[in-house]
Amino acid sequence: MARGNTKNSKQEDGARYRQAAEDALQQLDWTIGYLHGIRKTEISKALAKNRSFIRRRLMGEPEEPLPTEKTTET
Repeated sequence: MARGNTKNSKQEDGARYRQAAEDALQQLDWTIGYLHGIRKTEISKALAKNRSFIRRRLMGEPEEPLPTEKTTET
């Protein structure tokens, strides 16, 4: 069944894309934490900067500090 280009279907598509982006950010959070845990801090810092950019500029949300940003090892 083909969907029309109604306002409601566009909103549903937007909600699905937003949920997919949030899911991807959660996976990125896990990856950053893992890399930090195995002492690959330079890589985890670079990914954390990318994550912050995505949240701020592309998703329009405030920055959210990662647990690794609160430790003394970073």
